[in-house]
Amino acid sequence: MTTTKKICAAIATAMLVSSAAFAAGNDTPSEINADAIEYDMNSGIAAAAGNILIKYGNLRATGLQAVYNVKTKEAHLIGNVIVIQDDMRITCNSLTSFAQKHMIADGNVVAVQTVAPDEQYPNGDTRTFTAEHIDYFPEDKKHVVIPKGGVAQSAAEGTFTADQMEGWLDEQHYVGRGNAHLVSPPRKLEAGGDQVDYFGLDAGRAVLSGNAWAIQDNNTIRGNRLTVYLADDGSLKATPETPQIPDVDEAFKVSDKLADKPVNDKSTDKPVEADKPVDDTSTDKQTVTQPDKNSSEGDNHES
Repeated sequence: MTTTKKICAAIATAMLVSSAAFAAGNDTPSEINADAIEYDMNSGIAAAAGNILIKYGNLRATGLQAVYNVKTKEAHLIGNVIVIQDDMRITCNSLTSFAQKHMIADGNVVAVQTVAPDEQYPNGDTRTFTAEHIDYFPEDKKHVVIPKGGVAQSAAEGTFTADQMEGWLDEQHYVGRGNAHLVSPPRKLEAGGDQVDYFGLDAGRAVLSGNAWAIQDNNTIRGNRLTVYLADDGSLKATPETPQIPDVDEAFKVSDKLADKPVNDKSTDKPVEADKPVDDTSTDKQTVTQPDKNSSEGDNHES
Protein backbone atom coordinates (compact mmCIF):
# COMPACT_ATOMS: atom_id res chain seq x y z
CA MET A 1 0.00 0.00 0.00
CA THR A 2 2.82 2.37 0.88
CA THR A 3 4.59 1.66 -2.42
CA THR A 4 1.38 2.35 -4.33
CA LYS A 5 0.95 5.67 -2.55
CA LYS A 6 4.53 6.67 -3.38
CA ILE A 7 4.03 5.83 -7.04
CA CYS A 8 0.76 7.75 -7.21
CA ALA A 9 2.30 10.70 -5.41
CA ALA A 10 5.25 10.71 -7.80
CA ILE A 11 2.96 10.61 -10.83
CA ALA A 12 0.77 13.38 -9.44
CA THR A 13 3.78 15.53 -8.59
CA ALA A 14 5.32 15.00 -12.02
CA MET A 15 2.06 16.08 -13.65
CA LEU A 16 1.95 19.14 -11.41
CA VAL A 17 5.50 20.14 -12.28
CA SER A 18 4.85 19.64 -15.94
CA SER A 19 1.72 21.82 -15.79
CA ALA A 20 3.53 24.52 -13.85
CA ALA A 21 6.41 24.49 -16.31
CA PHE A 22 4.20 24.93 -19.32
CA ALA A 23 2.27 27.70 -17.57
CA ALA A 24 5.40 29.58 -16.49
CA GLY A 25 4.95 32.07 -19.29
CA ASN A 26 8.25 31.34 -21.11
CA ASP A 27 8.35 30.90 -24.87
CA THR A 28 10.07 27.52 -24.58
CA PRO A 29 8.07 24.87 -22.69
CA SER A 30 9.80 22.55 -20.21
CA GLU A 31 8.99 19.29 -18.49
CA ILE A 32 10.49 17.09 -15.76
CA ASN A 33 9.75 13.44 -15.13
CA ALA A 34 11.14 11.21 -12.35
CA ASP A 35 10.29 8.41 -9.92
CA ALA A 36 10.13 10.85 -7.00
CA ILE A 37 9.74 14.65 -7.10
CA GLU A 38 9.34 17.35 -4.46
CA TYR A 39 8.02 20.59 -5.88
CA ASP A 40 7.75 24.06 -4.36
CA MET A 41 5.13 26.01 -6.30
CA ASN A 42 6.23 29.37 -4.87
CA SER A 43 9.89 29.09 -5.89
CA GLY A 44 9.33 26.84 -8.88
CA ILE A 45 12.09 24.50 -7.69
CA ALA A 46 11.70 20.76 -8.11
CA ALA A 47 14.01 18.13 -6.58
CA ALA A 48 13.92 14.82 -8.40
CA ALA A 49 15.46 11.34 -8.14
CA GLY A 50 15.21 8.10 -10.11
CA ASN A 51 14.76 7.80 -13.90
CA ILE A 52 15.02 11.56 -14.35
CA LEU A 53 14.22 13.13 -17.72
CA ILE A 54 14.26 16.89 -18.15
CA LYS A 55 12.99 18.36 -21.42
CA TYR A 56 13.50 21.96 -22.45
CA GLY A 57 13.06 22.81 -26.11
CA ASN A 58 15.38 20.46 -27.99
CA LEU A 59 17.44 19.74 -24.86
CA ARG A 60 17.16 16.40 -23.06
CA ALA A 61 18.95 15.71 -19.75
CA THR A 62 19.09 12.85 -17.29
CA GLY A 63 20.99 11.90 -14.14
CA LEU A 64 20.66 10.13 -10.79
CA GLN A 65 19.59 13.30 -8.97
CA ALA A 66 18.43 16.70 -10.18
CA VAL A 67 17.26 20.07 -8.98
CA TYR A 68 15.32 22.04 -11.58
CA ASN A 69 13.76 25.49 -11.52
CA VAL A 70 10.80 25.61 -13.86
CA LYS A 71 10.80 29.42 -13.81
CA THR A 72 14.46 30.13 -14.62
CA LYS A 73 15.09 26.82 -16.47
CA GLU A 74 18.24 26.33 -14.38
CA ALA A 75 19.08 22.67 -13.77
CA HIS A 76 21.67 20.87 -11.60
CA LEU A 77 22.21 17.18 -12.32
CA ILE A 78 24.48 14.75 -10.45
CA GLY A 79 25.54 11.19 -11.26
CA ASN A 80 25.75 9.54 -14.70
CA VAL A 81 24.67 12.76 -16.37
CA ILE A 82 23.75 12.71 -20.04
CA VAL A 83 22.71 15.84 -21.94
CA ILE A 84 21.72 15.89 -25.61
CA GLN A 85 21.07 19.03 -27.62
CA ASP A 86 21.09 19.31 -31.41
CA ASP A 87 24.21 17.48 -32.62
CA MET A 88 26.00 17.60 -29.22
CA ARG A 89 26.00 14.85 -26.58
CA ILE A 90 27.66 15.46 -23.19
CA THR A 91 28.33 12.90 -20.47
CA CYS A 92 29.87 13.82 -17.09
CA ASN A 93 29.64 13.40 -13.32
CA SER A 94 27.75 16.65 -12.73
CA LEU A 95 26.31 19.42 -14.86
CA THR A 96 24.71 22.81 -14.38
CA SER A 97 22.62 24.22 -17.20
CA PHE A 98 21.32 27.77 -17.46
CA ALA A 99 18.47 27.21 -19.91
CA GLN A 100 20.08 26.71 -23.33
CA LYS A 101 22.67 29.47 -22.98
CA HIS A 102 25.42 28.01 -20.79
CA MET A 103 26.31 24.52 -19.56
CA ILE A 104 29.03 23.73 -17.01
CA ALA A 105 30.17 20.11 -17.01
CA ASP A 106 32.56 18.61 -14.43
CA GLY A 107 34.19 15.22 -13.90
CA ASN A 108 35.10 12.82 -16.72
CA VAL A 109 33.55 15.12 -19.29
CA VAL A 110 33.12 13.79 -22.82
CA ALA A 111 31.38 16.02 -25.37
CA VAL A 112 30.72 14.51 -28.79
CA GLN A 113 29.52 16.45 -31.82
CA THR A 114 28.21 14.45 -34.78
CA VAL A 115 28.63 16.29 -38.08
CA ALA A 116 26.41 15.25 -40.97
CA PRO A 117 28.01 14.57 -44.38
CA ASP A 118 28.57 17.68 -46.47
CA GLU A 119 30.83 18.96 -49.26
CA GLN A 120 33.81 19.36 -46.94
CA TYR A 121 33.25 16.06 -45.12
CA PRO A 122 31.56 13.59 -47.51
CA ASN A 123 31.58 10.92 -44.82
CA GLY A 124 30.65 13.29 -42.02
CA ASP A 125 32.79 13.81 -38.94
CA THR A 126 32.78 13.01 -35.23
CA ARG A 127 34.42 15.58 -32.94
CA THR A 128 35.17 14.56 -29.38
CA PHE A 129 36.24 16.86 -26.53
CA THR A 130 37.58 15.24 -23.37
CA ALA A 131 38.47 17.08 -20.14
CA GLU A 132 37.73 17.36 -16.43
CA HIS A 133 35.87 20.65 -16.95
CA ILE A 134 34.11 22.06 -20.00
CA ASP A 135 31.98 25.18 -20.46
CA TYR A 136 29.60 25.06 -23.40
CA PHE A 137 27.68 28.00 -24.90
CA PRO A 138 25.29 26.56 -27.52
CA GLU A 139 23.94 29.92 -28.67
CA ASP A 140 27.40 31.48 -29.18
CA LYS A 141 28.44 29.58 -32.32
CA LYS A 142 28.62 26.46 -30.14
CA HIS A 143 31.48 27.86 -28.13
CA VAL A 144 33.44 25.25 -26.13
CA VAL A 145 35.88 26.35 -23.38
CA ILE A 146 38.34 23.91 -21.76
CA PRO A 147 40.23 26.09 -19.26
CA LYS A 148 42.29 23.34 -17.61
CA GLY A 149 43.42 21.52 -20.72
CA GLY A 150 42.11 18.50 -22.55
CA VAL A 151 41.91 16.75 -25.89
CA ALA A 152 39.96 17.72 -28.99
CA GLN A 153 39.78 14.98 -31.60
CA SER A 154 38.27 14.95 -35.08
CA ALA A 155 37.84 11.69 -36.95
CA ALA A 156 38.44 13.55 -40.22
CA GLU A 157 41.21 15.97 -39.17
CA GLY A 158 43.19 14.65 -36.21
CA THR A 159 44.00 15.51 -32.57
CA PHE A 160 44.55 18.85 -30.86
CA THR A 161 45.83 19.28 -27.28
CA ALA A 162 46.89 22.26 -25.14
CA ASP A 163 47.02 23.52 -21.56
CA GLN A 164 44.03 25.77 -22.31
CA MET A 165 41.62 25.30 -25.20
CA GLU A 166 38.52 26.81 -26.73
CA GLY A 167 36.68 26.47 -29.99
CA TRP A 168 33.72 27.76 -31.97
CA LEU A 169 32.31 24.63 -33.58
CA ASP A 170 30.12 26.41 -36.12
CA GLU A 171 33.20 28.21 -37.48
CA GLN A 172 35.61 25.29 -37.01
CA HIS A 173 37.93 27.70 -35.21
CA TYR A 174 40.02 26.23 -32.40
CA VAL A 175 42.59 27.92 -30.16
CA GLY A 176 45.15 26.18 -27.95
CA ARG A 177 47.39 28.03 -25.49
CA GLY A 178 50.38 26.53 -23.71
CA ASN A 179 52.12 23.45 -25.15
CA ALA A 180 49.72 23.46 -28.09
CA HIS A 181 50.11 20.36 -30.25
CA LEU A 182 48.31 19.51 -33.49
CA VAL A 183 48.52 16.07 -35.15
CA SER A 184 46.71 15.44 -38.45
CA PRO A 185 47.33 11.91 -39.85
CA PRO A 186 45.20 12.52 -42.98
CA ARG A 187 47.48 15.45 -43.86
CA LYS A 188 50.65 13.80 -42.51
CA LEU A 189 51.15 16.93 -40.43
CA GLU A 190 52.41 17.56 -36.92
CA ALA A 191 52.78 21.08 -35.54
CA GLY A 192 52.99 22.97 -32.29
CA GLY A 193 53.93 26.11 -30.42
CA ASP A 194 53.06 28.24 -27.43
CA GLN A 195 49.76 29.01 -29.18
CA VAL A 196 47.97 27.48 -32.14
CA ASP A 197 44.95 28.95 -33.93
CA TYR A 198 43.33 26.49 -36.31
CA PHE A 199 40.78 27.56 -38.94
CA GLY A 200 39.05 24.61 -40.57
CA LEU A 201 36.79 26.61 -42.88
CA ASP A 202 39.79 28.24 -44.58
CA ALA A 203 40.69 24.98 -46.30
CA GLY A 204 42.88 24.17 -43.34
CA ARG A 205 44.97 27.02 -41.96
CA ALA A 206 46.90 27.12 -38.71
CA VAL A 207 48.69 30.10 -37.17
CA LEU A 208 51.44 28.99 -34.78
CA SER A 209 53.26 31.44 -32.52
CA GLY A 210 55.98 31.17 -29.89
CA ASN A 211 58.58 28.46 -30.56
CA ALA A 212 56.48 27.40 -33.53
CA TRP A 213 57.29 24.33 -35.62
CA ALA A 214 55.66 22.18 -38.27
CA ILE A 215 56.65 18.80 -39.74
CA GLN A 216 55.35 17.05 -42.83
CA ASP A 217 57.06 14.21 -44.73
CA ASN A 218 60.27 14.76 -42.74
CA ASN A 219 60.32 18.44 -43.74
CA THR A 220 60.61 20.71 -40.73
CA ILE A 221 59.88 24.44 -40.51
CA ARG A 222 60.63 26.47 -37.39
CA GLY A 223 60.15 30.09 -36.39
CA ASN A 224 58.71 32.38 -33.78
CA ARG A 225 55.53 32.65 -35.84
CA LEU A 226 54.36 30.45 -38.68
CA THR A 227 51.25 30.41 -40.83
CA VAL A 228 50.62 26.93 -42.18
CA TYR A 229 48.34 26.49 -45.18
CA LEU A 230 47.07 23.02 -46.02
CA ALA A 231 46.43 22.65 -49.73
CA ASP A 232 43.60 20.56 -51.16
CA ASP A 233 46.05 17.75 -51.87
CA GLY A 234 47.14 17.73 -48.23
CA SER A 235 50.53 19.28 -48.87
CA LEU A 236 52.06 21.74 -46.45
CA LYS A 237 52.70 25.37 -47.30
CA ALA A 238 54.22 27.40 -44.50
CA THR A 239 54.95 31.11 -44.48
CA PRO A 240 57.27 32.30 -41.72
CA GLU A 241 56.22 35.77 -40.64
CA THR A 242 59.53 37.59 -40.02
CA PRO A 243 60.08 41.32 -39.35
CA GLN A 244 60.73 43.40 -42.48
CA ILE A 245 64.43 44.33 -42.80
CA PRO A 246 64.87 48.06 -43.61
CA ASP A 247 67.10 49.30 -46.44
CA VAL A 248 70.62 49.67 -45.00
CA ASP A 249 71.65 52.71 -47.09
CA GLU A 250 68.48 54.61 -46.25
CA ALA A 251 68.91 53.79 -42.57
CA PHE A 252 72.47 55.23 -42.54
CA LYS A 253 71.34 58.40 -44.36
CA VAL A 254 68.72 59.08 -41.73
CA SER A 255 71.20 58.34 -38.97
CA ASP A 256 73.80 60.80 -40.41
CA LYS A 257 71.26 63.61 -40.69
CA LEU A 258 70.15 63.16 -37.11
CA ALA A 259 73.75 63.12 -35.86
CA ASP A 260 74.78 66.33 -37.72
CA LYS A 261 71.67 68.36 -37.00
CA PRO A 262 72.17 70.98 -34.18
CA VAL A 263 69.95 70.52 -31.16
CA ASN A 264 68.42 74.02 -31.47
CA ASP A 265 67.92 73.84 -35.22
CA LYS A 266 64.20 74.36 -35.81
CA SER A 267 64.28 73.94 -39.58
CA THR A 268 62.51 70.90 -40.93
CA ASP A 269 63.46 70.94 -44.59
CA LYS A 270 66.87 72.68 -44.69
CA PRO A 271 69.76 70.23 -45.14
CA VAL A 272 72.37 70.35 -42.44
CA GLU A 273 75.95 70.95 -43.57
CA ALA A 274 79.03 69.69 -41.81
CA ASP A 275 81.06 72.28 -39.88
CA LYS A 276 83.73 74.05 -42.00
CA PRO A 277 87.04 75.67 -40.86
CA VAL A 278 86.89 79.40 -40.15
CA ASP A 279 89.59 80.10 -42.76
CA ASP A 280 87.64 78.39 -45.53
CA THR A 281 87.65 80.79 -48.51
CA SER A 282 85.16 78.93 -50.62
CA THR A 283 82.74 81.19 -52.47
CA ASP A 284 79.65 79.16 -51.54
CA LYS A 285 80.15 79.46 -47.81
CA GLN A 286 77.01 80.78 -46.09
CA THR A 287 78.15 81.12 -42.49
CA VAL A 288 79.47 84.49 -41.21
CA THR A 289 81.30 84.77 -37.92
CA GLN A 290 80.71 87.73 -35.62
CA PRO A 291 83.62 90.25 -35.10
CA ASP A 292 85.55 90.03 -31.87
CA LYS A 293 84.63 92.97 -29.68
CA ASN A 294 88.16 93.09 -28.22
CA SER A 295 89.87 93.39 -31.62
CA SER A 296 90.57 96.63 -33.53
CA GLU A 297 87.97 98.03 -35.86
CA GLY A 298 89.98 97.17 -38.92
CA ASP A 299 90.56 93.58 -37.86
CA ASN A 300 87.75 91.56 -39.52
CA HIS A 301 87.10 87.84 -39.94
CA GLU A 302 86.54 86.27 -43.28
CA SER A 303 83.06 85.52 -44.42
